[in-house]
Amino acid sequence: MSMKVESFPSKRAISAIKRSFHSGHALNVSKSQCVSHVKLSDEEFVSKLLGRRWTLPSPDAKIHQIMLSASKVSLQESRPLSDISLWNNTNPCFSQAMVEKDDSFFIVRDDLLHPLINGNKARKLDGLIPLLEDHSVTDVVTCGGCQSAHAAAVAVSCSERGLKPHLLLRGEQPEILTGYNLISTVYGNVTYVPRSLYANREKMLKSHADYLAGSNGNVLWFDDILEASLSQNDDALNLLRKDAHRSGHPRKIVIVNEGAGDVVALLGLIRLVQYLSHNHLLGKERALKLVVDAGTGTTAVGLALGAMCLGLPWEVTAVMLADTIHGYRHQEKRLISSFKTHFDFHIDHFISDIDKGIVQWVERSLPRKFGNVLEGELEACQHIAQQTGILVDPVYTLSAWEMAMSLREKEADGEGGAKVVMLHTGGTLGMFGLAQRYKSYFSKLKVGPSS
Repeated sequence: MSMKVESFPSKRAISAIKRSFHSGHALNVSKSQCVSHVKLSDEEFVSKLLGRRWTLPSPDAKIHQIMLSASKVSLQESRPLSDISLWNNTNPCFSQAMVEKDDSFFIVRDDLLHPLINGNKARKLDGLIPLLEDHSVTDVVTCGGCQSAHAAAVAVSCSERGLKPHLLLRGEQPEILTGYNLISTVYGNVTYVPRSLYANREKMLKSHADYLAGSNGNVLWFDDILEASLSQNDDALNLLRKDAHRSGHPRKIVIVNEGAGDVVALLGLIRLVQYLSHNHLLGKERALKLVVDAGTGTTAVGLALGAMCLGLPWEVTAVMLADTIHGYRHQEKRLISSFKTHFDFHIDHFISDIDKGIVQWVERSLPRKFGNVLEGELEACQHIAQQTGILVDPVYTLSAWEMAMSLREKEADGEGGAKVVMLHTGGTLGMFGLAQRYKSYFSKLKVGPSS
């Protein structure tokens, strides 16, 4: 079966265009996508970096303040979370709350961004989807586990914009469709792939995209589109877009890597940091400790880069859930290197030793194999929900909640301690999948927590 490949510029041509742009000889460079090599202030750099189309109409997120009853919260001593009274201040006065020393931490409610898409997935796709639209993409191929939040997010986001999502899910179709798997099936075109074939993701994705393309379609990796959007001038980009319509190709298929954990995913997180740093919200002067759960680690790196680009005294703490510290540090270095290459950002003058990294990677208070739920954690989620109206899940966001409480105690004991802010990444639909896997744990919720 033959297949036509889109005639995007080669890597050598792209490099030449970049050199021409930075030497000042290129004309009509797309201002919405490129960042000049000229020395810019922190805010100027970020403003230029974020001057593009987005999926989310606004970067806004609600910020709540969680008040605790006790001054000491020692999770290390296995104190039950149910012993601590919680109260959710849904409309905090930041001018007061940011300077007062109290038993509280803030929570950024990215779980409220979309009814079906996790907050961190929405942020990762914030800068990606418009590039697909700009290049007349018709179909998107990606992959994930059976209960992949990423696959569901791609399916919903693409369907909302008239793109056809094709999802390769690892393993066998479950007997009962629920959670993210149900959403993926309703919104996307799902194919279940044996684990032996799924192990070679690149080959699997390319083979399926080729099959969809047939003899007349075009297949691209998303990185090809990103490179072209960053390197081409406006006239060339317009020709590429017009050619997609003139050529009569029935389909233009783009492959998005599992988790969308590539450099473009960082942009949506940097956009969020810029919003949070507004003076009427968290501000730019106060030291903060941002806490987030880490799956691939991309969200944590994006937050840390955003704080660094804007010169904010913010530290990002990421709770490791799916990899070792070596794996997360490798991912951090890869993303930073890619960010420097694509957006000409010189990170070296911000920190003295780049090898030490920009994210504080920490173990969960009770480490375990990824995806496992321990006894009592569902009751903890129930306690939080009943007292604050906020739903956390035991795999991801409960870990960040626990870490936020622990850091809040440490900072409260210190002089001029930093304020603690948790990013709620979502995960509501994941609870439905867990209910199938941990039936005995969920059955205990019928009687409710002890009074």
